[in-house]
Amino acid sequence: MVVGDGPQRKALKDALPRARFTGFLGGEQLATAMASLDLFVHPGELETFCQTIQEAMASGVPVVATGRGGPVDLVDSSRTGWLYPPGNLGELRGHVVDLMGDDAKRAAFGAAAFAAVQGRTWTVVCERLMELYRETVAEHTRYDAGLRGIK
Repeated sequence: MVVGDGPQRKALKDALPRARFTGFLGGEQLATAMASLDLFVHPGELETFCQTIQEAMASGVPVVATGRGGPVDLVDSSRTGWLYPPGNLGELRGHVVDLMGDDAKRAAFGAAAFAAVQGRTWTVVCERLMELYRETVAEHTRYDAGLRGIK
């Protein structure tokens, strides 16, 4: 099942003739679709915040995603899902086969994924972002002062 829409839809439909394409889903429809999945595969290499990965994890669905960008902060490889090196589609496939072939592992990863996103509210996420900004500014200030010989 491919959820969503975009300029690559026709090419994907041609490449995946047996897949079900839902188009854009939101609200209850999206929640129902996510919760019905056995596994969430996210091959996008340009993700930052990864809302869809968080939605899958909140539905108790393990994730296979590229080990670049936002997924690195969300997917605990070998616990909540698998990360694979960008562009290594053979490894992506291997992780999918691994989880689809092992119901117990898939269930354990799904339970760990669910637990990992509990408490990950917008307030918590934004406060953590602000902490990172404050730390970065403080580090830059220390570095800049050091360059000018200020203690």
